[in-house]
Amino acid sequence: MIGPIQNSLGETIDHSFHLGDATSKNLVVLGHGVTGNKDRPFIVALANAFAAAGVNALRISYAGNGASGGKFTDATISKEVADLGSVLDACAGWNVCYIGHSMGGAVGVLRASQDERIRLLVSLAGMVRTAAFAQREFGMVKPDAGFMWDEESCPLSKAYMDDLTSIGTVLDAAPKIKVPWLLVHGTEDDVVPIQDSKDIIIRAGHDVKFVVLQGSNHVFAGDFTAPMIETVVGWVKARLA
Repeated sequence: MIGPIQNSLGETIDHSFHLGDATSKNLVVLGHGVTGNKDRPFIVALANAFAAAGVNALRISYAGNGASGGKFTDATISKEVADLGSVLDACAGWNVCYIGHSMGGAVGVLRASQDERIRLLVSLAGMVRTAAFAQREFGMVKPDAGFMWDEESCPLSKAYMDDLTSIGTVLDAAPKIKVPWLLVHGTEDDVVPIQDSKDIIIRAGHDVKFVVLQGSNHVFAGDFTAPMIETVVGWVKARLA
């Protein structure tokens, strides 16, 4: 089990632990994307599948999201990279595989490029070109006045837009990742184009696998949840063995 987790600002990181093997120190940490949280159906399904396969799993909601402390308008990639460091602090002694979806994928790339405590990395429809994403999805929305995808519970902050623009892209972090890395992306993703994954694997090291799910959308909905889970669980279990 994992005890209470707080980030460097004292904000609580809400989490749920799935016991897979009480004798193992292997742990999969699952991070969500923008406007998401640890309770997204495909994240819960993936955690359950890991537990059923004998692998411990931890779902987290970054600060400002879900039931975690903090404000949604403060949630940025850079802040979540720091949050993930706090999660790793709380998971000292565990062999950690980090799995990040969408913006959580960008968080994972940046953290894994500088933190050797991440032993395995998985990017699910991972965001790579952050500035392009900001303009493509929210370029017509006024920061600190409008909302993400017209969701009033998800106000668009200037801090968020400035951070994505400042980062620009996580391509340069790819060569710094020295651990095994799996990327999974659907061809019908209309939020983060599959080209993002195609571009970053060119910059990655030799121990990288890229799986394309023909027809899948951004959240691996419907018939694509099962093949995504099968791909990820199989790859991680083989690497943890």
